[in-house]
Amino acid sequence: MPEIWRLATSFWLTGGGISILFDTYFLWTYSSGLEKESPRFSGPGDFFVYIFFLEVFILITAGGIFQYPVFLSALTLGLAYTYSQDNKGKKATFFIISFNVIWLPWAMLLLTFVMGGPQAAMIQGTGLLAAHLYDFLTRLYPTFGGGRNYIFTPGFVKRWFGGDRPNVNVKAYGTAFRPATTQRSAHGTSTGIGGFSGAWGTRGQGRRLGGD
Repeated sequence: MPEIWRLATSFWLTGGGISILFDTYFLWTYSSGLEKESPRFSGPGDFFVYIFFLEVFILITAGGIFQYPVFLSALTLGLAYTYSQDNKGKKATFFIISFNVIWLPWAMLLLTFVMGGPQAAMIQGTGLLAAHLYDFLTRLYPTFGGGRNYIFTPGFVKRWFGGDRPNVNVKAYGTAFRPATTQRSAHGTSTGIGGFSGAWGTRGQGRRLGGD
């Protein structure tokens, strides 16, 4: 029986030594940053399709061509590349060095080359190629080349993430329910601790009891 589950579990494994610490930290940091903040993944299931695209490309290149069994570092570098493209102009801190975030994936690739050698850097680089291809097909070519975006989120994937639920605002990072709005008084609303609003804001001038 073919062990088809290895297609998924190969992205849960990393190298030896301190790689498990680095890869886990980078995976959490950049995947959560993209899922919550990136405008690319505003619809239900968009982030899932992005991850699926990266994993398929890495499986074909790093797994099929280079015959390598572990892909977490490649996936992490792909996430870092997309994160750097979405945050151009911002600063990133890599260990104790601060630089433009656009150089972040290249710094990670250089570190892998120094610590793991050229083969490890080549395997990790497939994630960068996957992320760049996704960026080209979904943003660069449709925007600047006048082409069509062929990578979209299918309807059944949207339904997996609640895209068919009415009166629900679905984000890439979860499902948000919009609370009922309240009407403000026409005469203004007081703010701050102990402030009064609503009907009390429309009362006239008070009178002292027992006065004239």
